[in-house]
Amino acid sequence: MIGIVDYGAGNIFSVKHALDYLGMENMLTDDPAMLRKADAVILPGVGAFPAAMRMLTQKGLVSAVQEAAKQKPLLGICLGMQMLLEKSYEFEECAGLGLIPGTVEPLDAPGLIIPHMGWNKLEMGVDCPLLHGLGERPYVYFVHSFAAKCAEKDLAAWVTYGSKVPAMVYNGSYVFGAQFHPEKSGEVGLQILRNFGGLV
Repeated sequence: MIGIVDYGAGNIFSVKHALDYLGMENMLTDDPAMLRKADAVILPGVGAFPAAMRMLTQKGLVSAVQEAAKQKPLLGICLGMQMLLEKSYEFEECAGLGLIPGTVEPLDAPGLIIPHMGWNKLEMGVDCPLLHGLGERPYVYFVHSFAAKCAEKDLAAWVTYGSKVPAMVYNGSYVFGAQFHPEKSGEVGLQILRNFGGLV
């Protein structure tokens, strides 16, 4: 069972629809106890970092997500990926979940349109099980104005949009983060979700 963290932010239903389409058992929940029982956890998100962290805190979900990261597969998507990091500077300085070393800062794309919206080809970094079997044209779909700053050892994939933009982070154990939207990225995105389900 994959637990989708329902804390009032963003793309939860599109993520659930994709998992349903793939026949992967899942549940939407804002109950920390249910997340602790799940075999894997997805942390989705669309919106502003500080507001999302406040909602996670108010619902008592921060410790449940942090505990999940130590013992079961955890995938953060879009804002959910950014929240895996230590700190964001979106609107205000705000602490994240601290599961991946690094910060979230304004996207560095001189002369290009912000937000970054559209399809980009993944360039691969450290080996990551979610990125296996994607084929020769691993294009995925992005919508974001802020981006991660992290170490190369945690960088599983990136794209070029004015600069090198982290697309997927991975801590080498249970924690994965996708800046792009797998659930909106066609067959490539579905394969990433299949790979995630295969870790359970």
